[in-house]
Amino acid sequence: MMPTPDPRLRNAMGLVLLACIPGLLALFWLHGWGVLTNLLLCASTALATEALLLAWRRQAITPALTDGSALVSAVLLAAALPSPAPWWLPVAASAVAIGLGKQAFGGVGRNLFNPAMVGYAFVVLSFPLPMSHWVSQAPGLLDSLHLSFAASDQIDAWASPTVLDTLRHNRSLTMDELFIQHPAFGHLGGRASEWVNLAFLLGGLFLLHRRVFSWHAPMGLLGGLALFSLLAWNGSGSDSHGSPLLHLFSGSTMLAAFFIATEPVSGCRRPLARLLFGIGAGLLIYLMRTWGSLPDGTAFAILLMNLAVPTLDRWAERRQQVAP
Repeated sequence: MMPTPDPRLRNAMGLVLLACIPGLLALFWLHGWGVLTNLLLCASTALATEALLLAWRRQAITPALTDGSALVSAVLLAAALPSPAPWWLPVAASAVAIGLGKQAFGGVGRNLFNPAMVGYAFVVLSFPLPMSHWVSQAPGLLDSLHLSFAASDQIDAWASPTVLDTLRHNRSLTMDELFIQHPAFGHLGGRASEWVNLAFLLGGLFLLHRRVFSWHAPMGLLGGLALFSLLAWNGSGSDSHGSPLLHLFSGSTMLAAFFIATEPVSGCRRPLARLLFGIGAGLLIYLMRTWGSLPDGTAFAILLMNLAVPTLDRWAERRQQVAP
């Protein structure tokens, strides 16, 4: 008899995919057809890689492909990649995410690291230049396909610095001047990223309402990021690192808080440990954004906290045992 996927896992993955729709629509609205191209390439590569590796290991293919876990990793990866990216970038990221981030550890339920972030970290370290190209205006369908499959070297004509990249390299303009003069800045954070973050926040609140995960990791990440950015905030001067609101609604903050830090397999088991996991991720994200070499260090923050999961779980367990 052919094994069937865990219905609870498939239901949870289905809800996560449903919750991603507002964020994906916002990305499509602001960044154009490259988002759809990334999504299709990531999904097809992730499913193909999963099938090939399972066949090589002589394991059942259909249950693994229909449980939704590979598709969720692909969608989260596509949402994090710049658009439009050269076609080989999402292909490489997805293959590494599934092959190295998931199947190398034994498949679903065994991965030590978040698979999507493994794929993202691989391409950002291996191909930093195309990973820094974010479009300032959404190309049309033909232009987007041309950039992805034929002339990715012409992306400079469409790309512009993100708000976090601009903030890191700013030396003369005050925050007020940046919000008024620089096209990357919007009302709260990045002109485009604030809407994307609001959309992923909406999807994350839906998942909280459906109890797909607990509040501890996302609230820990958002609270930690807000607290540390508030403590280091020195107003609107030219040496400012940005307000808490700017950090909360720029980059991939809400995607990280509600869709990445909540990954159950590579995350903590106990509520207190999940809270500390989120706080640590928020601190690392702020440190990397402010003093790191990359504008947004979400992937590396999550991967570093994945290493701390066993320690956090043991500490939380001991604390619970000695509690009166």
